[in-house]
Amino acid sequence: MSDYHFVDLAVDDSLANAVGQFDRIGVDTEFMRERTYFAELCLLQVSTPQEIFCADPLNRGPDNDKPSAAFWQAMVKPEWVVHSARQDLEVVYQSSGLMPQSIFDTQVAAAFLGFQPQVGYAGLVKELFNVELDKSHTRADWSKRPLSDAVLKYAAEDVQFLLPAHEILAERLKESGRLEWAIEDSRDMLNISLYESDPSLAINRLKGARNLRGRSRAIATALATWREKEALRTNRPRQWIMRDSLLVDIAFACPQSMEDLADIEGLADKTIRRAGQEFLRIAANSTHDESGYEPPTRPDERQKKALKEMQKLVTASGEKHNVAAELIAPRKELSAAMQGDRDSRVFNGWRREVVGDQLLELLENL
Repeated sequence: MSDYHFVDLAVDDSLANAVGQFDRIGVDTEFMRERTYFAELCLLQVSTPQEIFCADPLNRGPDNDKPSAAFWQAMVKPEWVVHSARQDLEVVYQSSGLMPQSIFDTQVAAAFLGFQPQVGYAGLVKELFNVELDKSHTRADWSKRPLSDAVLKYAAEDVQFLLPAHEILAERLKESGRLEWAIEDSRDMLNISLYESDPSLAINRLKGARNLRGRSRAIATALATWREKEALRTNRPRQWIMRDSLLVDIAFACPQSMEDLADIEGLADKTIRRAGQEFLRIAANSTHDESGYEPPTRPDERQKKALKEMQKLVTASGEKHNVAAELIAPRKELSAAMQGDRDSRVFNGWRREVVGDQLLELLENL
């Protein structure tokens, strides 16, 4: 297990001072989100070439102080080495409103060297250093205080090998000519739009809504927006506000009265009393789908054949470069390209060079 320095971020500036001395640091987070919409940052682990910090952002004192803006400004200046960075970046952005200036994701980097695309941190450490990490505290309650020494040492291990892993992976990627690939894909995760909630786009996350059309689609869109706003306002998981299946059932029923709502199976009386009038207002105002949305059509035989040819090109490219085909372009992106979407990653950056131009030529000749 790793030695570490424990830091209370509400009263101790030592971590901010330490990271200011380096161009690159390892970063991991522990958070809780089972009962909230926003993840709650519970622990911040940071490694430098000299030491490891376990930093507590949850001050339980009377002033309930949080890490200062100056602390976060210091934290985001060095490059971050992170493993599977998406959730860590999300919780940091929601906590601080800031993003690091640059990151290097070791999971992304490893995938370009022939590792499994979603290789875990423990698996990567085993492969690179032949070290077995303790995973006995995976389900720890990180919001509980005080955190035990065993739990903190477990957390410290999650950053112990990040900087050494960066050195190995970056060197191998440089030798294979793929370092820029890893840098590009890591940089994509710094797009703050990935971590901001736009209630007007909530329909895109509503399972079962893709086949609705007309008025039902309009109702579903408005209901999904309503639920997202409620989840944001109350900081509760959206499924706690209302399950996807119930939103779709309401949209499909197009209710006109409280009796119509009562007839929807699974819609609780207390929910009808609390929000029934809002559901009816939404239904009454949603006379049609103003977006012109049409449910996705099934591909015809010509499109099916072309999709297979696209997959063959991607598979061949993956074999040539010894990376998983799904890393280059998953089937979902290829299907979207077939429907006219040209914003896919496969048509940009390194992917366009290795196979994107070939895919565009194939599509143009359909």
